[in-house]
Amino acid sequence: MDWTVAVGVDTHRDLHVAVALDPVGRRLGALEFEVSGDGFARLQRFACGHGRPAFVVEGTGSYGASLTRALLAAGFAVFECERPQRKARVGKNDLLDAERVARKLLAGDRLALPRTGSERERLRLLLVERRSCQHARSQALNQLKAAIVTLDPPLRAQLARLAAKPLARSLTSRRGPELAALKRLARRSEYLAGELAEIDNELSQLTRQLCPRLLAEPGVGPVCAAQILVSSADPNRLHSEASFAALAGVSPIEATSGANKRHRLNRGGDRQLNWALHMSALNRIRYHPETRAYNQRLLERGKTKREAIRCIKRVLARRLYRTLTT
Repeated sequence: MDWTVAVGVDTHRDLHVAVALDPVGRRLGALEFEVSGDGFARLQRFACGHGRPAFVVEGTGSYGASLTRALLAAGFAVFECERPQRKARVGKNDLLDAERVARKLLAGDRLALPRTGSERERLRLLLVERRSCQHARSQALNQLKAAIVTLDPPLRAQLARLAAKPLARSLTSRRGPELAALKRLARRSEYLAGELAEIDNELSQLTRQLCPRLLAEPGVGPVCAAQILVSSADPNRLHSEASFAALAGVSPIEATSGANKRHRLNRGGDRQLNWALHMSALNRIRYHPETRAYNQRLLERGKTKREAIRCIKRVLARRLYRTLTT
């Protein structure tokens, strides 16, 4: 242990609260500071005034992101701590939350290293933008299809059988005041489709630059690869392929009772990473002969379709971990 003070930080939008504890858990002091360069400097002086500090920060990917970058740039040891579930809390205020975070380091919990890096942050923002864009486009198309139902039968019959892109093109080329609202919805969906294509192109270029071997894996496209890179961040955070599987929520949880030996679904972990593995597994079942044969063997052994997909996701997690860490 190369630190003598554990400093827990409870992060908020404008103000953070820090509590310093000595190695036996006695509170040495507390500090409330602003989210600014001066505030971060105050925290560093406060922590160093009690010894050699190690910081445990809540929300390193959100409210605590700028503080984490500043502390790492200054050469301090920084660990990431997830916010506790509401049911697990006994009492609630900022000082208690900051102290609870610091005690995790004293207790020897295996805290993760923070997920940082300009490329990861760029990927994360692109994925957030993509989800928003995709949701808005789906909403516009749903509104468009619902409005078509109200048209006169001849026009409705022409438009109802068209797919999304041909429908938008057909409406934008038509004239008539009664179609004005539909044309605006069609133009909106076309614009969002172009924005979605632009985002996907940028994701493809960035993921190919960061980890081309990941894109070479069957079933892993740019969006899934970007989510895997964002969730895993620095591979040094992951001690083994089992820890990567736990992070993705694909590690099996035993649910044995008597002679009935089985494993149940893991509902923990990073659900976006779990989604990326799920989509990759479905793509591999459809297009990858080896995975398709393995899926068939699982079904023949009595596994349900869902159980077979869970097994494939677990094997895929092991393979992707090796790809990330090699």
